[in-house]
Amino acid sequence: MTAPTYLSVQALTKYIKRKFDADPYLNDIYVKGEISNLKLHSSGHLYFTLKDAKARILSVMFSSAAKNLRFEPENGLNVLIRGSISVYEASGQYQIYVKDMQPDGIGGLYLAYEQLKERLEKEGLFAPERKRKIPPYPKVIGVITSPTGAAVRDIITTIKRRYPIGAIHLHPALVQGENAAKSIVKAIQKANDQKLADVLIVGRGGGSIEELWAFNEEIVARAIHASDIPVISAVGHETDVTIADFVADLRAPTPTGAAEMAVPHIEDLMERLLNRKTRLIRGISDIYRQEKKRLDYIKKSYIFKNPHLLYQQKMEHIDRLTERLNRETKVLSERAGSELQFLRQRLYRNRPSEQLKREKEVYKRLTIGLQKNLKMIINNKQKDFSQIVSTLQALSPLKIMERGYSVTYTEERTVLKSIEQADKGDSVIVRVSDGTLNCTVQGIERSIDHE
Repeated sequence: MTAPTYLSVQALTKYIKRKFDADPYLNDIYVKGEISNLKLHSSGHLYFTLKDAKARILSVMFSSAAKNLRFEPENGLNVLIRGSISVYEASGQYQIYVKDMQPDGIGGLYLAYEQLKERLEKEGLFAPERKRKIPPYPKVIGVITSPTGAAVRDIITTIKRRYPIGAIHLHPALVQGENAAKSIVKAIQKANDQKLADVLIVGRGGGSIEELWAFNEEIVARAIHASDIPVISAVGHETDVTIADFVADLRAPTPTGAAEMAVPHIEDLMERLLNRKTRLIRGISDIYRQEKKRLDYIKKSYIFKNPHLLYQQKMEHIDRLTERLNRETKVLSERAGSELQFLRQRLYRNRPSEQLKREKEVYKRLTIGLQKNLKMIINNKQKDFSQIVSTLQALSPLKIMERGYSVTYTEERTVLKSIEQADKGDSVIVRVSDGTLNCTVQGIERSIDHE
């Protein structure tokens, strides 16, 4: 018996993979189911599980195929898939390699339209408060559309008929096909860079949703939103509504309608100008009559007849102002002089010599006061002394003088008690009870009792 040959897992997996790849029925299959476990890799590849009520299969859609999707796959979405079945060797699992995918039961373009519309609305691109006003009298109207389509002819014809004084600047762009969205974005950016237009009309004529799809692209919507020039969208017919219509500052039902919205009618302007001209002439006439009446009144006025009164009053006013100026100048000068004098006095008083002088005056006053006080004290003491003397006199033996006795003094006020104290010719003072006698010694006689 021959021994069995054992295969490696890798070899077995490769064999199974070749079987799958060689089967023509598995190379191009159509499958429908529900998306679950959806994962978007940073490389752009999509990984998900396709399932129905009884089975499921792993699915892969590489970025080369995923970038062509016009909608965003999401969990729970039923889809129609075209692809091939093969084995992923690393895990040994078979899976669908998706080449194309469409929503089941709803058009892919419509789903992509609704998804983008919802997302941009949440971002605020449709908000009414961000929409700008279309200038009422644009000098240059920029038109972004196909240069060969019927739309551009309708727009140009309408603008020239309604507003021949307006200039038209055409920015050619593709409006249908794979590169249409990029072409429209480039034209919008170019118009903003050149800054030649006051308003932009962006659009094309009618068609199917596929033909109008460029105006549902996100890059076109964001270019309109970023435009510094107000944009009027004019895509298809009145029933055709695109993402560009929601983002634009104003939506027109048709290209012709966009031209009518972009510019006023010249006849309306002429009528408006004529009305304003009439009102202006009437207003000027009324002003002229009022001013003429005012002029006549002024001519008849007393002042106009006597113009010298005008300058006389002014001269009198000037004289009064001059007097007032002189008076107030004098007051200010005197006040300044007083302040200067005050400051000089303060400076003079604060000089060292003046301070010394003041201190001397203080010293003098204090000295006078001291002398006065001393004199007062002396007088008081003298009074006290006199009282004491009177008391002593009352008690003194000299009281006897009142009975005829006297006291003799020398010129030095020394009591003369002996003849030895005086010589002939000396002046002596004899004090009696009621006064003194100034006497001269005529002679000296010694008392017998003292011999």
